[in-house]
Amino acid sequence: MGGNSPEARARWERLCRTLEGHNYRYYVLDDPEVPDAEYDRLWRELAALEVHHPELENPDSPTQRVGVTPSSGFAEVEHSSRMLSLANALDEGEMLAFDQRVRERLDHEAVEYVAEPKLDGLAVSLRYEQGRLIQAATRGDGRRGEDITANIRTIPSIPLRLQGEKIPATLVVRGEVYMPLKGFHALNATQQARGEKIFANPRNAAAGSLRQLDPKVSAQRPLTVCFYGVGEPGVVPDIQRHAQLLEQLQAWGLRISPEYAVLQGVDACLKYFRAIALRRVGLGYDIDGVVYKLNRLDEQALLGTVSRAPRWAIAHKFPAEEALTTVSAIEVQVGRTGALTPVARLQAVTVAGVSVTNATLHNAGEIARKDVRVGDTVVVRRAGDVIPEVVRVLMEQRPAGTHAFDFPATCPVCASPVLRVEGEVAVRCSGGLYCPAQRVQAIRHFASRHAMDIEGLGIKLVEQLVQQGLVNDVSDLYGLGQETLAKLERMGDKSAENLLLALEKSKHTRFARFLFALGIRDVGEVTAQALASHFESLEQLQHADEEALQAVADVGPVVAKQISLFFSQAHNREVVAALLLAGVDWPDEMPVAEDLPLRGQNFVVTGSMSSMSRQEAKERLQVLGARVSGSISSKTNQLVCGEKPGSKRAKAEALGIPVLDESAFLEFLKRLS
Repeated sequence: MGGNSPEARARWERLCRTLEGHNYRYYVLDDPEVPDAEYDRLWRELAALEVHHPELENPDSPTQRVGVTPSSGFAEVEHSSRMLSLANALDEGEMLAFDQRVRERLDHEAVEYVAEPKLDGLAVSLRYEQGRLIQAATRGDGRRGEDITANIRTIPSIPLRLQGEKIPATLVVRGEVYMPLKGFHALNATQQARGEKIFANPRNAAAGSLRQLDPKVSAQRPLTVCFYGVGEPGVVPDIQRHAQLLEQLQAWGLRISPEYAVLQGVDACLKYFRAIALRRVGLGYDIDGVVYKLNRLDEQALLGTVSRAPRWAIAHKFPAEEALTTVSAIEVQVGRTGALTPVARLQAVTVAGVSVTNATLHNAGEIARKDVRVGDTVVVRRAGDVIPEVVRVLMEQRPAGTHAFDFPATCPVCASPVLRVEGEVAVRCSGGLYCPAQRVQAIRHFASRHAMDIEGLGIKLVEQLVQQGLVNDVSDLYGLGQETLAKLERMGDKSAENLLLALEKSKHTRFARFLFALGIRDVGEVTAQALASHFESLEQLQHADEEALQAVADVGPVVAKQISLFFSQAHNREVVAALLLAGVDWPDEMPVAEDLPLRGQNFVVTGSMSSMSRQEAKERLQVLGARVSGSISSKTNQLVCGEKPGSKRAKAEALGIPVLDESAFLEFLKRLS
């Protein structure tokens, strides 16, 4: 196998260059040139070439990022130049004072800064010789760090060989390795599924990933990097400004922050700080402030350093996002959809500049996993406008005599049983038609177009009716009077009259619509139609056990349990009886499948729509009798096509199948409903 083949080496070199170019466009420029499948094909070809020609194997090959043999420890590395810390500005006053000191020392009216988000990761120093990555080290104490070269080589956004022209013989670059939030959450989900350690935050995850003795572990972690400078000023010729240096690093294939900006004066710096603070939650990665540096390198050299920090740079920090406090109580709240959310009542603590007394514990699974108890000392986190959450418990500070929290078996608002559906995270109250916490949501659903279709009963009006105690459950809607309605905000005699007419009209409905309007969990329009077709009467349905319910098409064990539980509760039966007493009825002779307008028609739904999901579109068609499949064929009658439809639209047009865009589809449904 193998042999020293000039053709194989030439192909190997071309593949390496091509893959390195694609890495640069993907990780540095964020502008991929080819689909992932093409990149994977080239990578596999290179790997196969190296298998057949072992003499081609090289540590600079893109295939070698998977990691090498684990080491027994990290060697010590002495930095060629000290890795400095930054002084901090904790508020705008301190930032103004820094700017004043800089201007006084330089004797300038105003100075030019470069601003970059301060990434919350791990500082690293990389050494390239003749354009090749030779060594990587952690910051350590600034003078000495740990050799993490093998782990750094596994990070896709770090070039193993620099590209471009005029690359110095030796280049030491400094940057921050971090973990994007999407990758962090995916990593923790994997860790939890394996029963392994959950990371407290992305910074800890990044640091832990870089310090793995087995680089194969590091290779599986979603790490990336941003470079922000060099270790030795003057090593890059013809560069007078820090912004030029950043652009040159990017040209050599080293990723820089896409958020960096050149700013004139301190007012522009403060404006940048406020703007990035507002965008912070949406960046996709953690930052804890903004770093400002003098743009002119000669001015940096003139100011020099003091102790361990440069005089020409500062970190303007956001208020702390995490703080310690104690849990004084744990309560369970019920949301509009019936989901039960545990909330920790806390001793007041300032987090990210805001006094926090409550923090979410998310759900029953989370509170059990974190084992949060009353009396615990906990870390509370608040990022931007995100609701504060309990991150972890300090177990070593747990007082004696605490007890694990017992999640309630009944709703704390209406005392209905709670539902724990296998495979779902949320625990829900089963009293949707009756529970005061879900009242607005229940009424809104009941009045919606595909339920009782009560025109004019919008969300604002529903909220008024509930807040003023005029409607406690959906049956109260039919007891409203003209005088009461006319006095409500944005109502009058005419609006009240129109609503009463709509309420009267809604009384005469179809059995399937009525069942859907009740809001039984997991009973959508299609299931409601199946139930209405299967059972001769509402009374028969109310008395059906779970086994009888599962005889209905589309009704499995979970849905059968939901239906059975709904009708087993006295308050739900009372509301249904009140609706019938108010005059809600439907014909005894229900439409059979043969009467449905789309019976025998085959539809395919593709792409995304702004007005509904694909599943909702599918159910709307099924209610009208259509068969909805996932692929185009000669038997397809019509294609419903949203945005980004893929290949299905082209195939439908080639077969001469009519295509309905979103607006045409909505009009089509309107005609048939």
